[in-house]
Amino acid sequence: MTYFSEASSAEVVNARMGAQTDPRLRAVMHALVTHLHAFIKDVEPTTEEWEAAIAFLTKTGQMCSDTRQEFILLSDVLGVSMLVDAINHRRPDGATENTVFGPFHVDGAPERAMGETISLDGKGESCLFEGRVLDLDGNPIQGAVVDVWSDNEDGFYDVQQPDIQPQWNNRGVFRTGVDGAYRFRGVKPVSYPIPDDGPVGQMLEQVGRHPWRPAHMHFLVTADGFEPITTHTFVAGDPYLESDAVFGVKHSLIVPCEPVQGGETAWRSAFDFVLKPM
Repeated sequence: MTYFSEASSAEVVNARMGAQTDPRLRAVMHALVTHLHAFIKDVEPTTEEWEAAIAFLTKTGQMCSDTRQEFILLSDVLGVSMLVDAINHRRPDGATENTVFGPFHVDGAPERAMGETISLDGKGESCLFEGRVLDLDGNPIQGAVVDVWSDNEDGFYDVQQPDIQPQWNNRGVFRTGVDGAYRFRGVKPVSYPIPDDGPVGQMLEQVGRHPWRPAHMHFLVTADGFEPITTHTFVAGDPYLESDAVFGVKHSLIVPCEPVQGGETAWRSAFDFVLKPM
């Protein structure tokens, strides 16, 4: 038997796992303990600092509710959410890249006719979003489901303002035809801060980081036989593109919002989605 010591701490803890432990769980826990103990030995926190860390994690958990997930927010701002997403969605050149799902998607958004508006309150600068859903060879995909959602002109989603915005405001589902095209009207997205009134916001302030996300439209694109895409299109020129609080921006997802003269909307944003087969 080996007793715990500073030098052998990780090895002693890992040796306590039972022989019947699931192999994947064993590998994950072994790596977690090894890296965590290496971090502690590298940083050498004082007792007071360790107690502050435990208090931070406790407050993070206490902040979580049915409508708010502070631990996911912590994962987001540390870049972990994007790293997990990148590892699980490696795609060939030409396929549309993923980015973080975000906390504001709602299942069951109404399916709308192609070209219809998702802006139910009529507020904000109108924008036409259009493009095609294609396979890797450039062929249109019929029957692709394009689920979209965005914030309003003040940077809030409808679920954040249930007493102010109508239900399903700036949300909708569209289904492509034989040409693979999608088209809908919404509002030009605006930048907004992630919730920063909790421990994660306090941490950002202490390390000199802002809580802002660049303006974007959310897309969840699915089609039979293809890998789903969860992504955003980001408004080109936004001041927060290079400092997104959750590291969600990828160069391929930055899309110009072009002014429209005499059109049905004030702006136009065009983007084609390219799906990878299963």
